[in-house]
Amino acid sequence: MTTGTAQRTSGTDNTVYRPGRWLALAVLVLAVLLVAVDATVLGLATPFLSEDLEPSGNQLLWIGDVYSFVIAGLLVSMGSLGDRIGRKKLLLTGATAFGAISVLNAYAGTPEMMIFARALLGVAGATLMPATLALIRNIFHDPRERSIAIGIWGAMASAGAAVGPVVGGFLLEHFWWGSVFLINLPVMAVLVLVGIKLLPESRNPVAGPWDLASVALSLIGIVGVVYAIKEAASEGPTWAAGAALLIGAGALHGFVRRQLSLPAPLLDMRLFRHRGFSAAVLADLLTILGLSGLVFFLSQFLQLVQGRQPLEAGLAELPAAIGAVVTGLIAGRFARRFSVRSVVAGGLGAVGLALAVLTVIGQSTGYPVLGAALLVVGAGAGFSFTVTADVILSAVPKEQAGAASAVSETAYELGAALGIALLGSIVTGVYRGFTVPAGVPSDAASAAHESLGGAVETAASLPHEQGAALVGAAQDAFVEGLRLASGVGAAVLVATAVAAWFLLRGQKLSDGVEH
Repeated sequence: MTTGTAQRTSGTDNTVYRPGRWLALAVLVLAVLLVAVDATVLGLATPFLSEDLEPSGNQLLWIGDVYSFVIAGLLVSMGSLGDRIGRKKLLLTGATAFGAISVLNAYAGTPEMMIFARALLGVAGATLMPATLALIRNIFHDPRERSIAIGIWGAMASAGAAVGPVVGGFLLEHFWWGSVFLINLPVMAVLVLVGIKLLPESRNPVAGPWDLASVALSLIGIVGVVYAIKEAASEGPTWAAGAALLIGAGALHGFVRRQLSLPAPLLDMRLFRHRGFSAAVLADLLTILGLSGLVFFLSQFLQLVQGRQPLEAGLAELPAAIGAVVTGLIAGRFARRFSVRSVVAGGLGAVGLALAVLTVIGQSTGYPVLGAALLVVGAGAGFSFTVTADVILSAVPKEQAGAASAVSETAYELGAALGIALLGSIVTGVYRGFTVPAGVPSDAASAAHESLGGAVETAASLPHEQGAALVGAAQDAFVEGLRLASGVGAAVLVATAVAAWFLLRGQKLSDGVEH
């Protein structure tokens, strides 16, 4: 089929293969960009939000976490819903809701309202990510074009995570904290208005009913597990973490058993029998695990250890996005010329080596070293994520693209939660063990041990020499924790690269045009 020819596919879902598919892709990546930006921009706004709303420590954690909790818990359900009611319908409905709920976030007047608004934003966000990837699967029938489209999609997700701090830094230097949410409105308006005309509708014609019991089990299971991990990382082993883990694991077990017994399951568990599909999902999860905790704490390193302003720190992280954009566009071509496993394993190995370099950083480490490491991290991740997403989508019939996309996105969210929890616990554990200089009051020492930001804030109220000594000791401990976490992250990535080399053996990206 030649590029630019408009015709219908031979399936029953009436997916249109049209010349405007690249413009349709531009609409889809807008949604991806915005969800990724929204996941990172709140971090910079937190100090301003805290001053205005005065949340408790526990409320502040929920404001930060509830968005990702809800997204992770609903991805599989929303991916399956899109397969049933139509991915275009779900995407445009979710985009409209995302814009409206962003206003609620911007003008929340109490911590409780903010937590509620962030949870609702998570519900809307969960409709966007799987729908965009599933629509790509149904818009691009030429596998080579689809590889490029997936590369652009993945690059925008990576770019959004890096652009979030830049956009947030700029807005917070000129406007109030609510502006980081209001920026969603014009983007979502463009997405909806253009998407109505350009996006083709697609669905699974034989999907069956949407099983609400499966939805509940999926939500309880994933949220329970993610909450347990985060609770254990921040508070250590607690009864709350243990109970959440048991409830979550039990719900996930029930979810799997129910899917195997239903004639039209929410998620077809037989997908995991495909070695390429399972290997790609596992690679995504472990890669994000190794990366996310590190990137989360690297932002604090740039600001609180090296003294950069929020906008400058955001710009310093851009090489990762640049690397991901460039390699994402060429990853499919490389995978066909060499092999899927060499590109995925090579990308993961490169990220592992870049993280290993960060085990020797210090307060005086120059930006060329950090920038080069971030560039390699982005380039390796771009190669790996683009090809694994392609493998995941290629392994399933296009009617199940929503469910498969949701599995990919869920692996991403779980990996992020695990990474921040596990690598974060390493950084926090090393940090909290630092020795406070003599003479520092006990209440100030306690506040300093909570976080590096707390140490910097506490030091401002102490005599100059004493405050400088406290900050210096806290920064040294934080950097030591960051080095150790980088080493663990590097080990995880290298091990994942080796596993991918064996598990993806013989896996190929298809070349023939689908009809």
